Amino acid sequence: MSQETEFLPVNIAVLTVSDTRTLADDRSGDTLVERLTAAGHKLADRKIVKDDAALIADQFRAWINDPDIDCIISTGGTGVTGRDVTPEALDAVAEKIIPGFGEMFRWISYQKIKSSTIQSRASAGVANGTYIFVLPGSTGACKDGWDEILVHQLDIRHKPCNFVELMPRLKEHQA
Repeated sequence: MSQETEFLPVNIAVLTVSDTRTLADDRSGDTLVERLTAAGHKLADRKIVKDDAALIADQFRAWINDPDIDCIISTGGTGVTGRDVTPEALDAVAEKIIPGFGEMFRWISYQKIKSSTIQSRASAGVANGTYIFVLPGSTGACKDGWDEILVHQLDIRHKPCNFVELMPRLKEHQA
């Protein structure tokens, strides 16, 4: 008789990176919040930060150092314009980069927007035992990132492996 793994909710913070959005009109942030809570996870915090690498990195650090936050999902600032600096903020705080996340996101995105996905610098990393996923600012990109990757990888029941089952081991190097 096989033992069924029980769902384990993840505490997720959502960060919208934008010079213009507010909580009243942040559709991408709303999309992520709706999806993560519908999946059974807990919204641990939500903020909007301007397109400034130092401000983004500071918010990442605050959440990375919060023991009640397991995962950060950001939306916005992943393009190639001068104000798009979210991947640089991730690089400033990450201990490890997860290249497969960005690669898979662009592969999924290619199915819908073809070569325009080349402009996306979606990425992911880990810092102090906290996952950080950096998605583009469009609602479509947030839906794709959540529906095609994160809903599965943030579910301990997903087999053969998932990010949640690795969470207890993310700080092994600090022991």
